[in-house]
Amino acid sequence: MPWMLGSTPFLILSYFFLWFVPPFLTGRVVWYLVFYCSFQALSTVYHVPYTTLTMFLSTDQMERDSATAYRMTMEVLGTLIGAALQGQIVASAHTGRHCMANETLNLTVNATDSIMNTTFLPGTPDLLHARNVYMIAAGVIGCVYLLCTVILFIGVKERHDPFYFSGKVIPFLQGFKLSMQHGPYLNLIAAFLLISAAVQLQQSNFVLFCTHAAAADLRDHFQNLVLTILVSAVLSIPFWQWFLQRFGKKMAAFGISWMIPFAIMLVTIPSLIVAYVVAVTSGFSIAASLLLPWSMLPDVVDNFRLMNPQATGLEAIFYSSFVFFTKLSAGIALGISTMSLEFAGYSSAACKQSSHVVVTLQILIGAVPAILIIIGLLILLFYPITEDTRKETELALDVMRLRTRRSTLIVI
Repeated sequence: MPWMLGSTPFLILSYFFLWFVPPFLTGRVVWYLVFYCSFQALSTVYHVPYTTLTMFLSTDQMERDSATAYRMTMEVLGTLIGAALQGQIVASAHTGRHCMANETLNLTVNATDSIMNTTFLPGTPDLLHARNVYMIAAGVIGCVYLLCTVILFIGVKERHDPFYFSGKVIPFLQGFKLSMQHGPYLNLIAAFLLISAAVQLQQSNFVLFCTHAAAADLRDHFQNLVLTILVSAVLSIPFWQWFLQRFGKKMAAFGISWMIPFAIMLVTIPSLIVAYVVAVTSGFSIAASLLLPWSMLPDVVDNFRLMNPQATGLEAIFYSSFVFFTKLSAGIALGISTMSLEFAGYSSAACKQSSHVVVTLQILIGAVPAILIIIGLLILLFYPITEDTRKETELALDVMRLRTRRSTLIVI
């Protein structure tokens, strides 16, 4: 809890200054690089103890699964609220008229003048208005950060597991080495590293696809399509929670593959109806990809505890490493997208992209995510923790906790 409370004020400041335009021109790249890196670092400082807190809410696996489901529902709902808030606040800065003007101007001016008309000119009212609304949006999101942290501090209390005191605390490097030698953990990391990269690759290029590679009627609907994805994800998390309790977590993981045929359908038949169907199914699959790894991770930690009863206090190492690989998957997705579009000749200033960019976007939201998801699910087939072994582990740990309590009472 101290890590979350201590990082929140600096997290809010770094986020706000990401959207603040400094008065100087030289060194703006350094300005944004510093505050972006600070924001990502502080987000990690907040996120690691926040996710690890699941292990300290209860020793019952069903209760932890339920808490994880609630947490992921609120995270996706928060993303939806944040997207809606920021989208509505900054909407007035994006009228979209400049591309329409370009189509007329292209008849009389050269290509250089055309590109200039796609950007705000320095000192114009449009640019000043855009700066103001983005700072207002940043301030609102910062207030949401603060409100959420206050609710967390008031409403959540840590409960130490009696098993924690039954062994010795392992130093970080030794604990990290032990965690990286645990088979189920490596299997889980490898599978969801690829699956998360696939999901983020598809979603990060979805707007670009709707804007440049799909039919013209999708350009005015991409904001609604993004909201549809988020709403679908929020509504489907309770279903996935029921499904994994009824049929097991490994079986539920294969629901992520539902996005593959629909994404291919969008690439081949880029119509408005198909786009909304894809948005709903994508949200359904995204909910599974968000819920399942964080629901399976406590099972891995419990399995490690049972296999290594002498090592305690390694929950943060397991969770921090998993957060690292989650962010690594985002970096992989971003790197693949950026390099592919760069080679294809993508220009952010152009209103109409070349055919090479269109084909690249089709591959980035169709073929590449499909391959990554299939490989990730194949790796997950070898995940050794089943529902039966999970229940056996829980029973064995309960026996160990009972012995620890009895030993403590005898000493007292």
